[in-house]
Parts: sequence; structure tokens; C-alpha cells
Amino acid sequence: MTDLLLIDAPAMTRLLTPAATADVLAEVLGAGFDPEAAPLRTAVPVPAGELLLMPAASGAYAGVKVAGVAPGNPARGLPRITGSYLLLDGADLRPLALLDGAALTELRTPAVSALAVRRLAPDDRPLRLVLFGTGPQAYGHLEAVLAVRELAEAVVVGRDPIGARALAGYARTLDVPARAGTADDVDGAHLVVCCTTAREPLFDGARVAPGATVVAVGSHEPTARETDTAFVSRAEVYVEARSAALREAGDLLVPMAEGAIGEDHIAGTLADLVNGRDPVDGRDAVDGRDAVDGRALSRRPRFFKSVGMAWEDLAVAGALYRAARGGS
Repeated sequence: MTDLLLIDAPAMTRLLTPAATADVLAEVLGAGFDPEAAPLRTAVPVPAGELLLMPAASGAYAGVKVAGVAPGNPARGLPRITGSYLLLDGADLRPLALLDGAALTELRTPAVSALAVRRLAPDDRPLRLVLFGTGPQAYGHLEAVLAVRELAEAVVVGRDPIGARALAGYARTLDVPARAGTADDVDGAHLVVCCTTAREPLFDGARVAPGATVVAVGSHEPTARETDTAFVSRAEVYVEARSAALREAGDLLVPMAEGAIGEDHIAGTLADLVNGRDPVDGRDAVDGRDAVDGRALSRRPRFFKSVGMAWEDLAVAGALYRAARGGS
């Protein structure tokens, strides 16, 4: 049996940049992997919260993430999300590496969002970002967005004013003009990113400008959402996989339950975007659409809803393992 390689959070930041992590995911989708066929998450209620089990197998590797979501932990000075990832050899299922599961999530979730932003957000001008959240995912998303787009301004909206000011201060160290703000700042935003534990909409969706992009990653529960029905019903919607979104994405399932949208409201998937199957691509600038760099952009807002999938963890864990082994 091979020695188990331990990959902790500091090692992850050394081994893969946000942009490189997005490239890893793009490579998997570009090679033809179908997320619709990937195993879905299993959630098991426990007294402290819930355990999430996320197995996957593809190519050279298999693996499973066991994550704990403990809502009471922050009050104890502990992280809300804990966990570990066990990476296995795909051929014989020998254990290869044990990774910090929370750190893996903090790396791959922003990378998924960055990959969507590459295709959905205009790249012809610096973007005005409104970022909801002040936790690890908010910091990770700021860095990931910066890896794929230039920012004219970052406005941080959080329940904790101190946390919002701290994240805005961090953004300024990255040479981004930044300040704390409110939900009303979505007016005029080019990009809105939501990474919170909210269970109800964070902002008035009617205020999102035509052509803006909204990314929401904070919830994987069918009754919790960060965006409202007014926004989702007028947005062009993209997801990681229809199978996962229709099972877990409250941002879509709540409007569906209200009768505002149907399953056919989903315009496409992340694989569609990566592989150039965006249904907007190839159209002339008609019916309220503008052309940017030869690509037609909908004047409707665009919405990418992520719930997190096990194949993403596996792809990133495999890349980290290869990098830690010197690329072998």
C-alpha cells in the first residue's frame, strides 16, 4: 500500500491558483465528461447539522468527500463547514491522498464560478462587482473573479459590517477600489456574486440591470435561496447539471413551485458554456441582443446557479495530487 499523501489548506494555495483550478474543470468538461451522469450528493441529518457524502469516479481517480455542516459552529469559534476528502486510485481503489475537505471546497467552488464568469460576463470593460458574503467563500470568489476579469470596483454586502469592511480592505490590497455597501448597490452592477448562508432572497431582483450576470453558490437546499422569483423568471439561467439543480437548487425550485417558471427555463449548463454550446452564441444582434467580440449577448440578465458537485471535487483533488507529486 502506498503512503497516504496529506494535502492541507496551505499546500493547496501553493499548488493551484484560482485560474489554474478553473482550467482543470474546463479541461474535464472539454474532454467530454457529462455531469448529468455524475453521482449526486447524499445529505444525512445528524444532531449537529448534516453530513454530506459526495463520491465520484472518473479516469485515473476515484474519491469521496465527507463534509459536515454545523450551523452552530461559528458561535463556538469553529468553522461552519468541516470535512475531509479521500482520493483513491481509479484502477484499484488504493488510497492515494487525504485532503482538507473544507479547503478543497473553498478552492473548487470559486473556480466553478470563475469558469462560468469567463463565458457569461462581458470582458470588454472592467466590471463593477457586488459581492454578498464575508466568509471564506466570499474571499475565494473575489480572488477567483479577479483571476478572470478586471474589476473597476468591488462592493461588499454583509450582515456583519465589520466583516464587510474587512473584505473591502482586503480587496484594496489587491488593487481593487472597494467599499462596504448595501443590497441597493446591485443597481448598475455588471456582476453580482452571492456566497452566503441566507435562506431568503438577498436583494430585489428587479434592480439587476439587463445584461448583468448573477452567480449564486450559497445554498444546495431546495427550500433555501439567495435570489428572488422576480429575478430568476426574467434571467437566462445556467447550471452545473440539470439533474443536480432540479434536485437541490432552491433558487430555481422555489420559483417552479410558485408556477413562475418551468424546467425548460434552464437555458444551458456549464458544459454547454465551456464547449461553445451557449444557445445565445452564433446569433446576430437582434431582439434586444448586443454583440461583444463577435458573440451575441442577451440583454436579459444571466444567472449561474451552482450547488456544488462531486465530480468537481474529484477533478481538483486529482490535480492537487499530481501537482504535489511534481506533475507525475
